[in-house]
Amino acid sequence: MQQVVDAIVRKFSEHSSVTDTVVAALSKLTPQLRALAPRQDIVRQGDRPTSSVVVLSGMLARYHTLSNGRRQYLSFHISGDFPDAQALFIDKMDHAVCAIDEAQIALIPHEQLRAQLNKSPDLMYALWRETLIDAAIFREAITNNSARNPRARVAHFLCERYYRARASRQERAGICSLPLNQTQLGEALGISVVTVNRAVQQLRRTKAVDWTGHILHVLNWKRLCELGEFDPAYLHLKRSPRM
Repeated sequence: MQQVVDAIVRKFSEHSSVTDTVVAALSKLTPQLRALAPRQDIVRQGDRPTSSVVVLSGMLARYHTLSNGRRQYLSFHISGDFPDAQALFIDKMDHAVCAIDEAQIALIPHEQLRAQLNKSPDLMYALWRETLIDAAIFREAITNNSARNPRARVAHFLCERYYRARASRQERAGICSLPLNQTQLGEALGISVVTVNRAVQQLRRTKAVDWTGHILHVLNWKRLCELGEFDPAYLHLKRSPRM
C-alpha cells in the first residue's frame, strides 16, 4: 500500500538516507489498515503482538496504568512513527499503546518485517536509527520531567511537539495539531492539571505560544525555545527544518 510506504519513507528520510533498496523492501510488505477511536488501545500491557504499528494519521501514545487507575503517558507518536517497534524483539509488552484522537494506522506482520530486514541492511539501519532516536526522546523526557520547573516543562514539551510536526510536514503557518487535554498533558509531565493550567496561562502571557482546543499556535519560536530550554539536537535529524 503506497500510503504506508510513503509515510515510512518520509519519516526515515528525516534521519537516514533512504535508498532504492529500502523502498523496494517496504513495497513488499502487506500491511493491514485500521481506524482507531480516541483512547482506543491497539496494544495492551502484557500483550504478545505479532504485528508492528505504523501511524498514518492522528496521534498515538504509549502509556503505563498505575494502581490508582491513573495513566503515565510515556511518549506521543505522529505520522510515520513506529510506536511499538520494540515488539519485534520483546515477547511481552510492558506498556500499552492507544490512540489520542481519531487515528489511522497500519499493522505490519512481524514475520514480513523481519524477512525484509534480513534482506535489506539499509532498512535495518534506518529502523535501528529510528529506535535510537526514540530512546533519545525518552532520555530528554526524563530530564524534562525531573529537572525543569512546570512552566519550562510545558514549554519544552510544546517545542518538541511543534518541531517534530514541522519536520514531518504536519505544520502550517506556525500551527500544528495537539489533540491532548490538560489532564493528559499533566499525566505526561508528572504534574497536576491545576499546575498545567497555571503553566499554560503563564506561557500565553509571554505571547510566545497559544494552545486552544487541539490547536498549537507558535507565535515566537525563539522565545518559546528559551522558556523551555529546548535544543533539538537530541532528535538527531539529518536536516533540521527551517524555523
